[in-house]
Amino acid sequence: MNIALTILALLIVLGISWRYLGSYLEAVFEGRVKFLSFIERRFYKLLGVDPEAEQSWQSYARSLIIFSVLSIAFCYGILRLQAHLPLNQSHLPGVPPALAWNTAVSFITNTNWQNYAGETTMTYLSQMMALVVPQFTSAAVGIAAAIALSRGFSRKLSKTIGNFWVDITRVIIYVLLPVAFIAAIVFMGQGAVQTFSHSVTIRNAATGFKQTIPLGPVASLETIKQFGTNGGGYFNANGAHPFEDPTAMTAFLSVVLILAIPVSLTYTFGKMIKRKRTGLLLLATMAFFFFVSLGVATVAEKAPSPVMSAATHGQVVHAFEGKESRFGIFDSVLYDVASTQTSTGSINSQLDSYSPVGGAVALGGMMLGEVSPGGVGSGLYTILAFAIVTVFIAGLMVGRTPEFLGKKIQAKEIKLASIAVLIMPIVVLVATAIAVSVPAGRAGPLNAGPHGFSEILYAITSQGNNNGSAFGGLSGNTAFYNIIGGVVMLLGRFGVMIPVLALSGSLAAAPIVGETDGTLKTDSFLFGSLLVGVIVIVGALSFFPVLSLGPIAEALSHGRLF
Repeated sequence: MNIALTILALLIVLGISWRYLGSYLEAVFEGRVKFLSFIERRFYKLLGVDPEAEQSWQSYARSLIIFSVLSIAFCYGILRLQAHLPLNQSHLPGVPPALAWNTAVSFITNTNWQNYAGETTMTYLSQMMALVVPQFTSAAVGIAAAIALSRGFSRKLSKTIGNFWVDITRVIIYVLLPVAFIAAIVFMGQGAVQTFSHSVTIRNAATGFKQTIPLGPVASLETIKQFGTNGGGYFNANGAHPFEDPTAMTAFLSVVLILAIPVSLTYTFGKMIKRKRTGLLLLATMAFFFFVSLGVATVAEKAPSPVMSAATHGQVVHAFEGKESRFGIFDSVLYDVASTQTSTGSINSQLDSYSPVGGAVALGGMMLGEVSPGGVGSGLYTILAFAIVTVFIAGLMVGRTPEFLGKKIQAKEIKLASIAVLIMPIVVLVATAIAVSVPAGRAGPLNAGPHGFSEILYAITSQGNNNGSAFGGLSGNTAFYNIIGGVVMLLGRFGVMIPVLALSGSLAAAPIVGETDGTLKTDSFLFGSLLVGVIVIVGALSFFPVLSLGPIAEALSHGRLF
């Protein structure tokens, strides 16, 4: 009953968010929301930007790349110099070069992969400036790319797709900052820490044992890490730490924050192109994958553990090891599925302790391109790329020129969509092959056999999809994994985003054609089924062989899948 009530509450809250946050996002990007215009104008003046001047896709992409490169340099500089900067509460040294590179790239690409323990590596200033600020900006960049693609579908014979600087400014000041601020107050009210006070040392008078409890500005990081599908935790335990996630209410709110924007953007897209039913179909496709993943993972993790049952001479022992003991198995699974089916990665239980099938669900959500519902912006533009591929395949089957939302899909569009869909599998598989082929890569996993392979595969897949979650058994803080991880994160982010912007420019320049009897209805059950099939086939053909070497082989070694 608790499971049913939790899902019902989640559906109600996300339904409200889909309708009203989605509509609000459309109004923000169309320039109808102006209550903070006095702040907005100052940002444009500071940036030297004319908010009325729009950009071609090339100029938009160039601005995005320049902003991201400068942001990486800014974060890298703070991390390297933190020993000489203020708010160094524990006199921490500067972050080593390879780790600083990996961390800077990680937070700017919305990955938030962490090869370090935050409480023992980062100063208060580094946490706020090098980690929290990028959690706003990287989320804004992803949303801006999705909105740019939406404009490509909604416009005709246009040479522009919007203004990058205007888009990220508006989404930060009108959406991300207000919601994160209000949510942070709720988190503080529930017990999340928000302070500049030094760590507290507690001494047990009976045993003489001392424990140092780190503190810091935690709540302000926690809410934007979830709402922006970032995932970088203040503490090494991430969402399992009581200072980050103190109560069942904050755990539920975290799931809502994670899913809110990816879900709502489907309504925003439908409203921008004036086809709300198409937005609803995209949402239904995302929801199908999400709830299938949640169901499979729940069954897998609630099933008795064959290893533990064997160790206890046949007693039924559930797989509770590694779960969030305060909230139980289902809430742990819900939190982690929401986190891994988006680009968040802020898990509250240990994926390395999940059953082989449970771990495969987390992997599978990423290997399908994170469209269930995916990260802020990235989920929408990735599923739209899949939709274009689907329309093209459907056109080939019936012998007609493919059309999608009033735009003819020709050679240029299908090539760009194919690149956006296939770049992630190529990057992940090549990087995984390198990691398992060199001694530095094979030295990372703490486990042998299929599970050790899964630890490497999961790390590369997580970074290639800009997710950030991990199997904790991999020792990732090495020069090899820091450097290759940074490269994989950059390719996984911009290798998809740049083709998407080029696709947006191509679509915006095309005319809108009228529907005919041969036009495939893109808001029908048939199209939704085709879209699901294409996503599954692309993911299965790309990743089934490596899954067979990892989670599937491990599961079969237990004598069963569940």
